[in-house]
Amino acid sequence: MTDKPLIDAVVATLKAAPAVTALAGQRIHATSPRLPTYPCVVVTRSEGRPLPEGDGIEHVLTLTCASRFGGPEEARALVAAVRAALHDAKPSLSGRRLVTLRVPYADCFAGADRETTLGIVRVRAVTELP
Repeated sequence: MTDKPLIDAVVATLKAAPAVTALAGQRIHATSPRLPTYPCVVVTRSEGRPLPEGDGIEHVLTLTCASRFGGPEEARALVAAVRAALHDAKPSLSGRRLVTLRVPYADCFAGADRETTLGIVRVRAVTELP
């Protein structure tokens, strides 16, 4: 049970979304870069668990939007763009069929370094075998 096909599809969807790339460019990463350039979006956590019936898997991805703009405006705009691009999106996956993709949660807050504003976007998806 791997989340990689879903993560790859989410990253590709965001890289194709004009509102997201207007803010983050192509700085949308499936894993944390060693030296990030801001603003950026990174898939920072993925969870997957089988559903009680059938061959379905519930996936929960956490995307972190990071900005060093000097205030929350850029991070809030990036979170809104990511949320709009992903909620009810229908990207194709390799090896699985996407049943649903939703964004049930988003938040923005100051980072511990007081220079970075972070946004969290939680993505819930259900996939099944084709």
